[in-house]
Amino acid sequence: MRKPERVRTRSAQTAAAPAAAEPDGNVRAVDRALALLLAFEDGEATLPLADIARRAGLHVTTALRLLGTLEHHGFVRRLPAGGYALGPQLLVLGERFRRGLRLEDQVLPALERLRDESRESAAFFVREGDARRCLFRRDSPQPVRTVARVGEVAPLGVGAHGRALVALQSAPPPRLPIVSRGERLKEVAAIAAPVLDARGQVVGSIGITMPLYRFDASAEATCLPLVLREAVALTRALGGDPAPIAALGTAGG
Repeated sequence: MRKPERVRTRSAQTAAAPAAAEPDGNVRAVDRALALLLAFEDGEATLPLADIARRAGLHVTTALRLLGTLEHHGFVRRLPAGGYALGPQLLVLGERFRRGLRLEDQVLPALERLRDESRESAAFFVREGDARRCLFRRDSPQPVRTVARVGEVAPLGVGAHGRALVALQSAPPPRLPIVSRGERLKEVAAIAAPVLDARGQVVGSIGITMPLYRFDASAEATCLPLVLREAVALTRALGGDPAPIAALGTAGG
């Protein structure tokens, strides 16, 4: 009776070995499948199999097998004339992401990071026609600070936030983040940068305000990178492409 038990135990261990390796294989397959989807760039409606495989860094036969799985689930479409296009399931997921996205869930943590690291007031503005409105705000912990209210309306195109909301409409666009010193309120300095959504549209501006006397060279060197970092991170969190913001932030310096 004991020998069969030992045989069964060894067989179970042998059978368990492939299962232990399975998660790594699954992760590798997911990475490769995502690389195939990311092979499509803006403006490319279709791609030949060879191009998709080359961009994803995969052998053609591996790419073909994975594309078959993606096609089965609607993430790509195989075209009658050859080649592939992205599939409708991606649009379904995009719409689910958009409907489930709560702006405050992404903006408020960004404002809290800005406030905590700069010790200055942080705010997020949105455009409303020819004006801008403060949608979210976190006040500085310092006794002397700028004061504003959530819901407050200010002119568009004036001040750092007002100019950040229209910055990408300028030709050429300005360097980011935008800085204003006493531009709207004579004793206030502000730093702001635009934030983009998944459609590439400016969804708002994020930035810092402080009393003008505190905005010295040290504050500028500290706060400008913080604002740019959060604009890029927030754009990415909202499904947007942060490249235009990052490029303008590095231009000229």
